[in-house]
Amino acid sequence: MTGQSRRAFLTHLVAAPTLALLTRAGADALAAQPARAAVPTLPAIADLVDLGDLFILAGAPTSALLALAVEADGTIRFRLPREEVGQGLTTAVAMLVAEELDAPLDRVRVELDDARPELLFSQLTGSSNSIRSLYGPVRQTAATARARLVAAAARRWGLSAGTLTTAAGVVRAPDGRTAPYGSLAAAAADPALVVLGATPKQPAQHALVGKPTGRIDARAMVTGAQRYTLDLDVPGAKPCVVRRPPSLGGSVRSVENLAAVRAMPGVLHVVTIPTGVAVVAETFGQALDAKAALTVTWGPGPADRLSDAEVRAKLRAATPPLLVPPLLTPYVDAEFDFAFVSHAPMETNSAVADVRDDRAEIWAGLKSPIVARQTIAAELGLPADKVTVHVVQAGGSFGRRLFFDAALEAALVSRACRRPVRLMWTRVDDTRHGRMRPATHHKIRATHALGEVLSFEHRVAAAETDFRHGLGEIITATAASLPPGLGNATLAQTLFLTTVKSPYHFGLTTQVLCEVPTGVPTGSWRSVYSANTRGAEEIVVDELAARTGRDPYAFRRAFLKSDAARAVLDKAAAEGQWGRTLPAGCAQGIAFHEEYKSRTACLVEIDTRDPQHVRVTRAVIAVDVGLPVNPRGLQAQMIGGLTDAISTTLRAGLHLDKGLPLEGSYSQFHWARQRDSPLDVKVFVLPATGAEPGGAGELGLPAAVGAIANAWARATGSKPRSFPLDFDVDFTPYPR
Repeated sequence: MTGQSRRAFLTHLVAAPTLALLTRAGADALAAQPARAAVPTLPAIADLVDLGDLFILAGAPTSALLALAVEADGTIRFRLPREEVGQGLTTAVAMLVAEELDAPLDRVRVELDDARPELLFSQLTGSSNSIRSLYGPVRQTAATARARLVAAAARRWGLSAGTLTTAAGVVRAPDGRTAPYGSLAAAAADPALVVLGATPKQPAQHALVGKPTGRIDARAMVTGAQRYTLDLDVPGAKPCVVRRPPSLGGSVRSVENLAAVRAMPGVLHVVTIPTGVAVVAETFGQALDAKAALTVTWGPGPADRLSDAEVRAKLRAATPPLLVPPLLTPYVDAEFDFAFVSHAPMETNSAVADVRDDRAEIWAGLKSPIVARQTIAAELGLPADKVTVHVVQAGGSFGRRLFFDAALEAALVSRACRRPVRLMWTRVDDTRHGRMRPATHHKIRATHALGEVLSFEHRVAAAETDFRHGLGEIITATAASLPPGLGNATLAQTLFLTTVKSPYHFGLTTQVLCEVPTGVPTGSWRSVYSANTRGAEEIVVDELAARTGRDPYAFRRAFLKSDAARAVLDKAAAEGQWGRTLPAGCAQGIAFHEEYKSRTACLVEIDTRDPQHVRVTRAVIAVDVGLPVNPRGLQAQMIGGLTDAISTTLRAGLHLDKGLPLEGSYSQFHWARQRDSPLDVKVFVLPATGAEPGGAGELGLPAAVGAIANAWARATGSKPRSFPLDFDVDFTPYPR
């Protein structure tokens, strides 16, 4: 490893008939971010150590044991202890493996690992952390495998390993002899083999990493060959759906027509579980019919009396006070409201479970499989080592699959009816009873004088975010379940302080979070706190620019803390032709965001001439993640963030009415469709500016929220204060 690397590695050979390796990652060193002073702002906690750093450090003591095998036919298999939910992670990891092994990408198979409790804190997928934490260990594992293959060839030919080269999955000798990796796999696994040190390549040596690469699972997805949870062929698993209460968290008191429903065609079982009444049938159609026929008396839920107005009143009352009085200086004050939002992944919650008296097997898309396994074992009364949890590629998440509701429900139903089941949440279930991004209220005050910003205060009140998945295992999950004000609140404050920061020199800068328990099931949603918090701040930055008579782009450029930040802002402004003339009712907006050692700027153009169909017509995004592994995947992440921002800024939100969202489908929860998406979108990935990659999954949303809101403000002459901007109930809600 080079002196620039922040990690140390220890690699182990695993006894096997083919080459198999495990790699252990060491601890990260902390490094403060450089800052340039205008009117200086002290570094925030997230400037010094961010959430990704904490996850890497938490995983270091137990270490992510990464498993790689080279098989006799030359296939390279890598077991990935993270979840693929459409973010392109398997492709990026396959690229790293192929790069270090000098192997063709199509010879690499990335398979999702089962829940492995020995990984402790290191099997959680979230917080833009997967590539950051895996980049070094994956490369080291593959580099060690390459070194062993070379050593095996050197021993076979009686040559020095230093004289051999590798390319395209083959070891080559100076005299022209070649040996495919598969032919060397068994010899390379010999523990007695003498191997020289294995050092991953320097970025300048990369032939594949850094090159735009198509997803390795793209063909399977577009042809329908990709197997998701409900596609799995688990013998005897019967369809299952759950009748859920008419308010969030309600309970079952009694089922009035149990015998009649059990007698319906195809119905096999009707069982009560804590979250509702489950129906198991021969087909999903029969299960849905029986579910609809149930007559249930329900107990109340914890949020029965809550509607939007009450939630907003609670949040406004809980917002911490501002500290800096605007006595002698000009100031900008602003307050913002953001609605609850559904995760709305394309694949609804689903799971397959086969529970027997002495063991259980679960299949589901899971981002925290260890705590899922441990919790399910406890609920079933089984030893944890008798429960197997298989992680299945999922069709979307955005944070939703950090929780394992469907897997636990399927296990309970399977135990009750003593047969395997395949449980599916309907779209209405997923929209109404799934977890939501919390509603938030924001109060911001910025003081300024003589063209300088003297203070910037931001107070956030949010419906409490549920972090009871912990860091992905039972210890921190249990800690998060401590009484209000203790465990969950501690995790919330930690996440807020290690993700939210201002990229500007705005003098005295403070950002404070207060969370309010509501009884509404919430969860981390893409960008967690940053989407709303930094989105609101970027709106105020535009208003500060206007108040001081400066151009929004030039104003940002003057106050950004670093050259790296200015570089992405300049790129977006130049490529987006900032300041170009547009028709009345159309305007440009620009914003910036920095998080997880990465930064981005977004410029959009909006057309508000039809108030019933406001559209973002053009977007230009510049992004710097330090070292981009797959620029094409990174572009897709930024476009995804833009789509999320278009949705939640303009039209998509949940109306809470007496303890239940009114929205129940995509026709009611107004996510951006093709007609709402700009035809002209360009994403510019800046060349590598660092030795390691930063985070990308959360990065694309906050700047896009700010840019869209700012464009709307300039086009309409109004100040955006409540999101989504168009939030009418223009549909007839489904029955409760």
